[in-house]
Amino acid sequence: MNDQIKQHPGMNKADHEDLNMQSWKIFQIMGEFVDGYEKLVNISPSVSIFGSARTKPEDPVYQLTEDIAYKMSEAGFAVVSGGGPGLMEAANKGAQRGKSPSVGLNIELPFEQGGNAYQDISLTFRHFFSRKVMFVKYASAYVVMPGGFGTLDELSEILTLVQTGKSRKIPIVLVGTEFWQGLVQWFTDSLVKNGTISPEDIDLFHVVDEADDVIQIIFDHYETRSFRPTSAELSEMVL
Repeated sequence: MNDQIKQHPGMNKADHEDLNMQSWKIFQIMGEFVDGYEKLVNISPSVSIFGSARTKPEDPVYQLTEDIAYKMSEAGFAVVSGGGPGLMEAANKGAQRGKSPSVGLNIELPFEQGGNAYQDISLTFRHFFSRKVMFVKYASAYVVMPGGFGTLDELSEILTLVQTGKSRKIPIVLVGTEFWQGLVQWFTDSLVKNGTISPEDIDLFHVVDEADDVIQIIFDHYETRSFRPTSAELSEMVL
């Protein structure tokens, strides 16, 4: 392949060096996948919890997140967060008080704080892509607290994967009716109305306010099914 690159009339030395650098990025991503698979393969069942990095410990939403994570941990679910401050810290903190693992999937960012101190299992990623796969791959449920662009990104990701059948159907729970009602109304008034999603797509998620409601939705979902994907689900899944 190197000979082909050298002979390509449009490829100069700078292009060649850039291609080599991009090729090494592929190996970095592969390494992150392998590390993630090895460390997370035994955490099932687990719940991924998302929310703002900016929420302070005195905020009631922080305390609610910690409570949800603790109850999930006590119920036998490993709790996975982004490993950072704010509601990610609350999730790890609550989980660590419980009996199941507290997992942090940290990301290297130039202007953000480091990982929080409440992680039993900690991974650090350079690439958002491989990190996002880890959030989905072992998740039996998604709990989405109030947050910003990153939280919306994760919510959109799982809704798309479930809607298209590329991930199995899992409970997706949005916590905070007041926070989420504008977005949910927009889904109905704009997306459904204009035919860009189907009316039944609104049923892919739940909106609640209490920790016990989160737990109940997840347990109701798995009352008649396994935490592990079925053979039919595995044949369709990409993750």
